[in-house]
Amino acid sequence: MKANEEVQQQRSLETIYERALAAEVSDDSVRAALHARGEAQERLFAAARAARLEGFPDRYAEIRSVVEISNICKQRCNYCNIGCEDTKKYVIPSNDLLDIASFLYRERGRRVLLLQSGENKDRRFVSNVIDACAAIKDKMPDIELIGCIGNLSYDQYRQMRQAGVERYLLKVEASRPALYETVKPNDTWSERLQCLDDLAELGFKIGSGIIVGLPGQTDEDLLADLKFLSERNLHMVSASVFIPGHNTTYEHMPCGDVETTLNFMALLRIRNPTALMPTTSSLGKLKPDGQFIGVMAGANTVTIHDGTPQELQHLFPIYDDKRYRPNDDYLRAIVERAGLRFDE
Repeated sequence: MKANEEVQQQRSLETIYERALAAEVSDDSVRAALHARGEAQERLFAAARAARLEGFPDRYAEIRSVVEISNICKQRCNYCNIGCEDTKKYVIPSNDLLDIASFLYRERGRRVLLLQSGENKDRRFVSNVIDACAAIKDKMPDIELIGCIGNLSYDQYRQMRQAGVERYLLKVEASRPALYETVKPNDTWSERLQCLDDLAELGFKIGSGIIVGLPGQTDEDLLADLKFLSERNLHMVSASVFIPGHNTTYEHMPCGDVETTLNFMALLRIRNPTALMPTTSSLGKLKPDGQFIGVMAGANTVTIHDGTPQELQHLFPIYDDKRYRPNDDYLRAIVERAGLRFDE
């Protein structure tokens, strides 16, 4: 890099640090921050932690359990192997979901539960989920439920909200319509956007996020993603690093860059100081202590993979059959190391 270019990058980074909580940081500053490394990256992470402290002065971190309720998916995205044709399919019945939730609530002390599946708007399946949610809320009214089963109709979302589901997680993965429809060839950007609007109208606390390092993604895409996620007043925001799923179209593509992902997370925190943001298992799969570093980059949510019955876990692989599943003790420890606390 030429000397004058180095000076310009340093000035751009200084703008990020000096105006860490400002929404009007220039695009040049954001580009520089995406590629920050070493001391510059540490300063970026420090700015993100300052933003988090502004939004969460009590140093709160959320702990939640996930139940992978089904591996049936109607999408077949280029990067994801959930729903592969050669994988045995399963659906956890509503009564079993109630039993699982009761165990997590009483034995593990969970008060936030993520119900996740492949994308599936089948009427019978969605009704099964809604019935389970209503039963869970009837028995444990103080548990907070997060739905994550993809694009649904307005009426299905409405019924889910009436059943007591407070939040819904619907990632966009990429905010540029052409890139979105390339990586998700069985979906359209307009439908995804409509679903986000429907969720907002129905009063859900919405979570969304992107994948950093998708094939064909550029810095300009990441800038647009940052703006998109930061302008929708989201309750939860996220960024995960691209890992090509086994037996997918992108199987032989290179993984995304972890450092760029961490930097994007820091920028996302700076722009969204009051949003919950997870440190994802993909970070831990690609980088030693990656999930702890994610917390140091501004995250304040951890997901415990203790809700899916053990005999079904291999059928919801994500990436490959060597899925990284951090346990409760490890995730509690990294939150404590980062100086945060759980509200339990």
